[in-house]
Amino acid sequence: MEYSPGISSVAALLADPGRAAMVWALMDGSARPAGELALLAGLSPSSASAHLAKLTEGGLLVQQSHGRNRYYALAGPEVGQAVEALAGAALATLPRKSRVVPASRGTPMAMREARTCYDHLAGELAVGVFERMSAAGWLAQDGKQVTITDAGTQGLQVLGIDVPAVAQRRRQLACACPDWSERKPHLGGAIGAALLLRCKEAGWVRPSNSSRALHVSPEGRQVIGAIAQ
Repeated sequence: MEYSPGISSVAALLADPGRAAMVWALMDGSARPAGELALLAGLSPSSASAHLAKLTEGGLLVQQSHGRNRYYALAGPEVGQAVEALAGAALATLPRKSRVVPASRGTPMAMREARTCYDHLAGELAVGVFERMSAAGWLAQDGKQVTITDAGTQGLQVLGIDVPAVAQRRRQLACACPDWSERKPHLGGAIGAALLLRCKEAGWVRPSNSSRALHVSPEGRQVIGAIAQ
């Protein structure tokens, strides 16, 4: 019987609620110390340490040393994309009436509008950008393969993103990353990361102190909503 190697081991690592909570806390692309991750996951320091060791040995997390302190981060954008896809699959298993989060809950609604997915933009705004880029011919998609067209290169240049320069980075240039809240793709890869960086530098979005949600300025909502129109 043929199977995809590694799926069962990754699934086993994320099957534990405590480990899953710590991985989810790192989905903003941050590096956090073990103590902070333990608090976020509701674990004792010793239990968190054991779980972090398993996640690191399993290749989902990497350990970074800063002086005498150790921090943990996702091993790469592929891990973030996989976790985002799993979140979408988990949402799909809920009863339909449970998939909509009331506006009164605040933060979940903000996360659905705009948030970080590892190092790129996710949420409703990001899905809209992907759809418009595709419709305008900025992106060419063949299955899961996404390429930036000449029109896309020119359009992104106007936004302040140098596609040839970004292409020199040692990572996938562009990909369709599943969005867990919208259940449609948003733009991932090096170009997705460059777009989020540009949005931050221009002040169109700014990080939240308490979650992966991004605060979108009125100008940002207008500019991002007009990309590829």
